[in-house]
Amino acid sequence: MAISFDEVEVGTELPGRSFPVTRDTLVRYAGASGDFNPIHWNEKFALEVGLPDVIAHGMFTMAEAVRVVTDWLGDPGAVVEYGVRFTRPVPVPNDGTGAVIDVTAKVAALLEDRKVRVDLVATSGGQKVLGMSRAVVQLA
Repeated sequence: MAISFDEVEVGTELPGRSFPVTRDTLVRYAGASGDFNPIHWNEKFALEVGLPDVIAHGMFTMAEAVRVVTDWLGDPGAVVEYGVRFTRPVPVPNDGTGAVIDVTAKVAALLEDRKVRVDLVATSGGQKVLGMSRAVVQLA
């Protein structure tokens, strides 16, 4: 069922989600995206360049975050704009557990033409990992 513009108001909270990230996840994403930068899979290299550990791909983190919006909408094609600032990396330890990206979102503005702006907050390990994370969606 599509979300109607008439059903939402500023402050409407979307169901939040938590996304687990393991080293296996990163290897699979590297294969799908073609991004084989060693900071995403080689712990020795990541440490040598000053990172705390292997880190998740920024675009992966961004994609996981917007899933909160697309799950709410039921239609990924309804997202007409999406942007973030990468504020902090998501370290992914090789401990069998990995990391978790927690995402919350709420309607921040009602726009023209039955569009709304949704602001997202993405954290990992208690630290904000995306800034200015906003999606504009077209509602019915």
